[in-house]
Amino acid sequence: MVLGLSVILMLVLFLPFTLKIVEQNLEIFLFVMGITAAFVSGVFDKSLLTNALMDPIHITVAVLIAGLLFRWLQKPIEKSIRGMSRVMPFRLFLVLVVIVLGIISSIITAIIAAIVLVAIVSVLRMDRQSEIRFVIIACFSIGMGAALTPIGEPLSTIATSKLNEDFFYLLHLIGPDVIPGILIIGILTAVLINPQDRIKQLNTLEKESYTEIYIRSIKIYLFVMALTLLGAGFEPFIERYLLDLSPLVLYWINMLSAVLDNATLAAAEISPSMDAPTIKAILLGLLISGGMLIPGNIPNIIAAGKLNITSKEWARFGVPFGLVTMTAYFASILMFG
Repeated sequence: MVLGLSVILMLVLFLPFTLKIVEQNLEIFLFVMGITAAFVSGVFDKSLLTNALMDPIHITVAVLIAGLLFRWLQKPIEKSIRGMSRVMPFRLFLVLVVIVLGIISSIITAIIAAIVLVAIVSVLRMDRQSEIRFVIIACFSIGMGAALTPIGEPLSTIATSKLNEDFFYLLHLIGPDVIPGILIIGILTAVLINPQDRIKQLNTLEKESYTEIYIRSIKIYLFVMALTLLGAGFEPFIERYLLDLSPLVLYWINMLSAVLDNATLAAAEISPSMDAPTIKAILLGLLISGGMLIPGNIPNIIAAGKLNITSKEWARFGVPFGLVTMTAYFASILMFG
C-alpha cells in the first residue's frame, strides 16, 4: 500500500508539469488518481462513493449560480471595476482587491471570492506575468482568509465541527496570524506587480457563453470529487505515519495540501485532545501551502481554469512565494507559539 500511494503521489506532483495532455485534463487525471488511491488503500466502498458524489454538490451549485449571475450582471460589474480602478492609484487598487477578497472570503466563501477575482482580472487585462502573479497572490489571500469562519471553505467547516467549537473559534485561534498575513500579502502586491506593465487595462470582457459556464461547473464537480477520493485514499497512510509527528514537522509535511484536499488532511490530523498551538501550526501549514499549486485550493482551480493559467506558470511563482510565506510563519510560530 505504501509503495502504491507513494507512486500515486509522485504522479500527482509531477505529471501535470511534464505532460501537456495531463495538464489540459487535470480534473480527469486527478479523478483517476483518486479512484486508484482509494482502491490501493482499500477504502473504496459504497459509503466513500456516496460521499464523493455528494460532497461537490454545494460547491458546484455555488459556482454555477455565481457564473450565471456574473453573466447577467456583467455590464454593471465591469462599470464598477472601471470606476474604482480609475479613482485611485492602480497599485493601491490591486492591494485593496487582495486584502478585501481575503477578508470577506470567510463570509462570501472562497468560491465566490475567486469568481469575483476572475471578473476583476478579466476586466483589467494586465500583461501575462503581472496577471499571473496577481491571481496567485490573491488566491493565497482568499485561501487563508476563508478559513476564519466555518462557512468560508470545507477545511474550516471540518475543523470547527471536529473540535466541537463555536462559529468564532478559528477567528480567535488563527485570526491574529491570518489577518496580518493577508495585510502583508496585500502590500507585497504593490511591490511584486509593476503597474507600468498594464497594457490592456479596462478592456471589455467577452461575455461567457452558457456552455462555458456549465462546462466549468462540471469540471469543478469532478475536481472536488477527485479531491474527496484522493483524501480518503491517503488517509490510512496519514494515520499510520504522520499523526505521531511533532506539529512543527507536520507544518512542513502539510505542504501535501498543495496537491491533496486540505480539508481531508485537517480531518485526519486534528484532534480535540490537541492544545491550541498544535492545532494552529497544523492549520497554518495547510492554509499557506494550499496556494502553491493549482490543485491545492478550489479558488486556484477556478482562477487558473478561467484565465488559462498553466500548472508550470502557477508553480513558477506560487511555489517560491509559498515557501517564503511558510518560512515567515514558521519563524513566527517558533518565536511566539
